[in-house]
Amino acid sequence: MIRKAQIQDIKPIHLLLQQYGIKGELLPRPLYNLYDHLRDFCVYEEKNKVVGCCALQFCWEDLAEIRSLAVHPDYTKKKIGTLLVENCLIEANNYNITKVFTLTYKVEFFKKFGFIQIERSKLPIKIWSDCILCIKFPDCDETAMVKEIILTT
Repeated sequence: MIRKAQIQDIKPIHLLLQQYGIKGELLPRPLYNLYDHLRDFCVYEEKNKVVGCCALQFCWEDLAEIRSLAVHPDYTKKKIGTLLVENCLIEANNYNITKVFTLTYKVEFFKKFGFIQIERSKLPIKIWSDCILCIKFPDCDETAMVKEIILTT
């Protein structure tokens, strides 16, 4: 079941993100940052346990980022990541967002949703505020991808 994240979900979300952050597969986020961005997150819950998370962060009036997509290793290959991304794209449409981007190592995964690769320099400067805190900055090796959304509302 996918639902909006609640306060009690922050620590399980943090643990999920830490697992992938340690491996260098995504940017780990400190607890304070997760509390600040709680409303950006949705979670996938199974048997009262958070096993997946994803955030849609608004950047501009027509631009949002899909970020912090993580699924517990015991639950991969069950389409949970797909459901979380689809949920974010629906939410973006509901807010009349016409462009969604992501910075990812999973290029083929995001291509399935119609994302295309772009140069990171094509993204607005505003999005780099989090990048400055990354241990890989300025030598980012993630791929920037974007999807244009045709609004259906």
